Order: sequence, then structure tokens, then C-alpha cells
Amino acid sequence: MDIWQKLYEAAKKQYRPTEVNEFIYAHHVVSALEAENGDIYTGFCIEGLCGTMNLCAERTAALNMYLNSDQTKIKRLIAFRDEAPVGITGMPCGVCREFLMQLSSENENTEIMVDYDNRESVTLKELLPKWWGHMRE
Repeated sequence: MDIWQKLYEAAKKQYRPTEVNEFIYAHHVVSALEAENGDIYTGFCIEGLCGTMNLCAERTAALNMYLNSDQTKIKRLIAFRDEAPVGITGMPCGVCREFLMQLSSENENTEIMVDYDNRESVTLKELLPKWWGHMRE
């Protein structure tokens, strides 16, 4: 089993779309990441009607990593709904891209799965080629 399959299987366990209550919906997008030390952390999307509560699966996985290990560097990341990423799906939204870069500028090298069957990935740097934070370094 390669690392991408391990990440996929870990994230898949989190997939169980749930109406927490009339205001909050969760577990409909899932993610798993491989931290710098090789540990795997998972996360799921949670959305509330107030809007400010919303957290994407990628950010909850990264927060889970940081909260449980103080790590900030991510080697690989996968995110999806009910099926593994196909074509160019699975890319993090703009807020997640920004958060991952702010967590550690070395995350520009994070591999993000975009086509699971073909094992095609892109780096965060490819998605944010001229990140503003590098000007501050």
C-alpha cells in the first residue's frame, strides 16, 4: 500500500455526511495529510449557517496535526467528497491554500493529490506561485 492509499483510506473513514442539527452539517468533505514526521492526520468539513463557523477538511486536518503534535509541515495531502479525486478535483480552496502557507512557508512543497487513479499531484507552490508571505521573509 503506497502513502496515497494510506491517506485515502484514513480520510475515507471520516466520510459520513451528517446533519449535526438544523444549523450544522459535517463530514461531507474529508481530508488526510502526512506530516513531516510521517504521521497521518485527518479532518472533515464542518459548516454552520452563521458562515463564520465553516472549516474545510484540509484546515481541520492541519489543525488536528498542530494541536496533537505541534507540527506545521505537511508532506502530502488528499481531500475529497464521496470518491477519491479525479482529473483536477481535490484541490484546496483559496482560504485553505493561504492557511497551509501561513502554517509553514515550507508547505509550498506539499504534494496535493488531484487525480488519485493516476497518482497525479501538484504542489502548493504551483497553486500559489507568487505567495505574498515570501516578501516578508
